[in-house]
Amino acid sequence: MSDSKLGLLSQAFFLRQPDLLRYLARRVGSQDAQDLLQDTYVSVRRYATSKAIADPEAFLFKTAVNVAKNHRNRRATEQKYLDAGSVPENQAEAGPLQDEQLDAQRRLGLLAETIRGLPPRCREAFMLLRVEELPPEEVARRLGISRNMVQKHLQLALQRCHDALE
Repeated sequence: MSDSKLGLLSQAFFLRQPDLLRYLARRVGSQDAQDLLQDTYVSVRRYATSKAIADPEAFLFKTAVNVAKNHRNRRATEQKYLDAGSVPENQAEAGPLQDEQLDAQRRLGLLAETIRGLPPRCREAFMLLRVEELPPEEVARRLGISRNMVQKHLQLALQRCHDALE
């Protein structure tokens, strides 16, 4: 798949991320939804490098459906063969870890919201630089702007993300 198609797929993912997260939360519960969202993105990226995708949004949701099904099947198998009621005595309680996960989910949500709120050209430059991991020269060429302007867009995006997390 060409870089532009992969870029469209990543952009569709980040734009539809809240919808995908809501879907996954309904299917598997909010506790596992964020992890499955990441699994969905990894699966999409892995598959997209070898195949052409006509409808990125439909592909994203179909992948999320499959990831959720796999997760439910795995959980059903675990329930069948493992006794989840007994916790070894030397295992720590999950309270602090759950708090950290909730905080990480909250912070990720803030970042996604901040990125969606960036000016369009700034968001596009940021996505190409940080998500697609393109060099600044390539981003400048694709967007038809100077390398200096790419750096300014990146600085603005990073500053807004930093401010959102404080």
